[in-house]
Amino acid sequence: MINILYLMSVEASSLEVEGGLFDFNATLPLMALQFLALTVILNFVFYKPISNVLDERDEYIRNSLTTASASLLRANELTKKYEQELAESRKKAQDTIKKSQQEAQQIVSVKIKEAQLDAEKLVAEAYDQLNIQKEQALKTLETQVDNLSDQIKLKLLGN
Repeated sequence: MINILYLMSVEASSLEVEGGLFDFNATLPLMALQFLALTVILNFVFYKPISNVLDERDEYIRNSLTTASASLLRANELTKKYEQELAESRKKAQDTIKKSQQEAQQIVSVKIKEAQLDAEKLVAEAYDQLNIQKEQALKTLETQVDNLSDQIKLKLLGN
């Protein structure tokens, strides 16, 4: 039995030597060639188109960002410009309103002065007319007083 075990161990060791992991036969170079061929095929079939798509996408994103930043700068410039124009317009509007108010005040003050002058003229004319009427009334009263005094005199003397 020892003989049988020895033979089995010899056979097992001979089997290990023949089919080992590092046997340099035609399988290893063939596997290496298959690996290289698969790598080249995958590179041309999958990796290059994918990398081209990714490169195109990166370029599109870069162009979009550049365009967007240029548009943003332009928008900021326009915003500042319009804000300045708006401020100037508001200032002009306030100046126009101020001038209009001043003109209106001048017109009102001129009209008030004219009205005061007209009122003074009317008062003066009324005063003059009252004085004239007063003088006429005094003259008529004097005449009537003279007539009455003459009549009283005649009645007193005549009796």
